[in-house]
Amino acid sequence: MKHRLICSLLATYAVSLPIFSQEALKSTEEEYYDFLSLQGLAERPTLGYRTLSDSEWTLTEEAKTADENVWKNNSLGSKWTVYEPAQKTDNFFTRGIDQSVKVKIYGPEWFNSYNTAAPYGQNDGALWQGKGYNTSFTAGARLEAYGLEATFKPQLSFSQNREFDIMPSVTESPYGYFQSGIDAPQRFGDKSFWTYDWGDSEVRYTWHNLTFGAGFQNPWLGPAWLNPMLGSNNATSYPKVDAGLRKTPIYMPYFGWNIGDIEGRIWLGRLTESEYFDSNPDNNSRLLTAMSASFSPSFIPNLTLGFNRIFLTNFSKHNLKYIGRLFTLSESNGSQTGTGEDEDQKVSLFIDWAFPKIGFEAWGELGIDDFSVEKLSNPFHTAIYSVGLKQITPFPVDWLKGEIITEWNNFEMSQDFQLQWTYTGYYSHSQIKQGYTNQGQILGAGTGSFGNSQFLGYKVYHPYGNIMLFYHRHSPDNNYIYNKSIGTSDAYGTDLYYTYWAKFKTYRSYGISATQYLGDDFFINAKITRLFLEHAEYDSIITSGFSFALTAKYIF
Repeated sequence: MKHRLICSLLATYAVSLPIFSQEALKSTEEEYYDFLSLQGLAERPTLGYRTLSDSEWTLTEEAKTADENVWKNNSLGSKWTVYEPAQKTDNFFTRGIDQSVKVKIYGPEWFNSYNTAAPYGQNDGALWQGKGYNTSFTAGARLEAYGLEATFKPQLSFSQNREFDIMPSVTESPYGYFQSGIDAPQRFGDKSFWTYDWGDSEVRYTWHNLTFGAGFQNPWLGPAWLNPMLGSNNATSYPKVDAGLRKTPIYMPYFGWNIGDIEGRIWLGRLTESEYFDSNPDNNSRLLTAMSASFSPSFIPNLTLGFNRIFLTNFSKHNLKYIGRLFTLSESNGSQTGTGEDEDQKVSLFIDWAFPKIGFEAWGELGIDDFSVEKLSNPFHTAIYSVGLKQITPFPVDWLKGEIITEWNNFEMSQDFQLQWTYTGYYSHSQIKQGYTNQGQILGAGTGSFGNSQFLGYKVYHPYGNIMLFYHRHSPDNNYIYNKSIGTSDAYGTDLYYTYWAKFKTYRSYGISATQYLGDDFFINAKITRLFLEHAEYDSIITSGFSFALTAKYIF
């Protein structure tokens, strides 16, 4: 069926069978490819910077028929060669490009969820999964020709946005966040709404591994599985341009020794304020200048070290000077004293180490807010961290494979803030008042944004899909309570103690997620989550409910 449909779309131009494929971030297909890489059956195409265009996976000939590849009879998506020249030009320039024309079709994919008690969901692009019914639809295509890559994959979403209890807002809108320094609405107005987003659409040119692009693909930065610090697909996409080097092996001159793989990218983006922050039209846009660099040494197999760097400034061509800058020379109270300009600086360092022979991987990431040279004396000021691991678990039968996934994120403010001023958190800022957000959604971790998060899941793959049991606890706003004790000599035994002690806003959720192929190229995913939530007013009331989700996808 799939081959007949492809042929009808491409007419007589299709001249080859399916080959390799780019996959969307956190998609079912990409997570399965990553599962294969942990068994040594596929090589990860990226080190620390990942978008749809960079996430191009291939399988070894062994992997295509291996027993460990339990989905070997299911479609994972393909890229099709529609034109191949009879004789390729051979010179210095053309050896750096693919002299053919390839096409890939994405989707269609239809996501639906219903939250009975409160907003719940993350890593879903522009969709905001509020209380009630939520849905999103995405489909698209990708064309590659002589180094040019063009992807069109927008997202259309709807949120019913039913009413639920929220805290008093500190912004001009009654729906804004309850602490200053961030544009993170608790609720996006009081009506249902539609959102159109460009999603993973972009245009790119690549020569060898040197790449230049312009578009809307949000990068996933670092090794985190659930809550990356500085880059995810949790928010609406933002327009950006980038340049850099995709994963590339490097060799020592003269000797020809392989040193390892490197990867690097710099990019500029324009972030936009939501409608629920303020009424000042002059600060609606911010400039994001960023860099990412990773290295995987050949002498320590499957180890990756990485570095991510973000500057947020007012949107001005004068602030293009931050491209490629590691840190400012001097900083005071979050503002650069040398020029008097407002800026927000963030950095993260990560390590990831995989052991395919035993199916094990561990990673850790350290983030520092307002990073500057002055922080070197106290590197844990404004520091946050994440750790995680995966472990493949065998079964007595070859057609079952298990995977344990766990991740711990601690995004709470450092203890030295007890000696100074209040601090909302890693994603907020006193000068760049919208914080690290785009159109009201955080660009990094969707949970644990100002608190902590613990996730544990066990996924079992079988020939026709997978089943995952999971437990997730996260307290997203602990800093709100910690700030209450700053400037007090002793909170114990006072009204402050009795009001806030052990009354953190906390989500406790557990559930089951199942993917089932219905034929070779169509699957559905169903997810049921039981949710318990401490009341938004931080009293002793517990709100309980469910989150139901259903996804249907056709794979070309």
